Amino acid sequence: MNTVLGTIPAEELGLVAIHEHIGYGMPGSELDTTWWKTPEQRYEETVPKLRKFHEYGGGTFVDATGICNGRDVDYYKSLSAKTGVHIVACTGFVGGDTALPHFARATVEYLTEVFTHEITIGIGDTGSRAGVIKVGVSRGGRMTELDKRIYRAAARASLSTGVPILTHLAIDAENAIAIFQEEGLPLDRVLFGHVDDGVNADKTRDTWIAEQGGRVGFDTFGYETELEDPPFWARPRQERLDHFLRFLAAGHLNVAFAGADANCSPLGWPGVKGHTVNYIFEDLIPDLRKSGLDEATIRTIFVDNPADFLSIHA
Repeated sequence: MNTVLGTIPAEELGLVAIHEHIGYGMPGSELDTTWWKTPEQRYEETVPKLRKFHEYGGGTFVDATGICNGRDVDYYKSLSAKTGVHIVACTGFVGGDTALPHFARATVEYLTEVFTHEITIGIGDTGSRAGVIKVGVSRGGRMTELDKRIYRAAARASLSTGVPILTHLAIDAENAIAIFQEEGLPLDRVLFGHVDDGVNADKTRDTWIAEQGGRVGFDTFGYETELEDPPFWARPRQERLDHFLRFLAAGHLNVAFAGADANCSPLGWPGVKGHTVNYIFEDLIPDLRKSGLDEATIRTIFVDNPADFLSIHA
């Protein structure tokens, strides 16, 4: 498994926050002085959250921030060394609509080369290699032509490197799965994310994705309508929890993942007050226990499933 500080065995990952962000923003957000923070302010905001995550028993933080969205691997290396949390960086894009024009015009072959280089050689001159490939559906809920090129390139890079794929949203999964199948990628190398978000949950075929062999991420836990200032993708806490429990009860435990999709120090926007990666420990796991899940099941969701998924499959 590639982390920003080097390769480690999957069994050392511990409890995994599978889909999170150290600092996410849209391209150009660094120029938005309304919400701009100095590197020192971002560091001061982020370190306590990661330290608390480590104190709670968290082992690994998968940063799902793609190219062009504020990914800063040297910064991640510093945070990992400071807090003891393994940090996994990704290559790829949150969605085609977050890619700068240079990439928006790129061919599948070029994108494949970029992803493969960042996985096998390193990201920039950091010496750190990506451990996952991020892909996503652009705004509008249907894959654009650029999205499709990115998904196809991700499939090829995954096949050649053994590194898995994380998706932003699981809508339009039919098109995604068709591309992965055309490329010969086993669907257990793909985690279809955000099936639980408050905007698209009723349009996501979570059980169908699982039946096709894909992995399924309920990874926007904590974005609740009960928050002081909830975002537009918020959802009632109990409704989301019940959705997840129904998925598990349908026999899909071994492909189930859960996370918070929290942003430690948002770039170019104020962020969501009261929501951090530690929702996993402070609210989600206690809620799962109250709902009757035993410790073995909780370990499967947060330790065993991520270790299997994040392993590099040669």
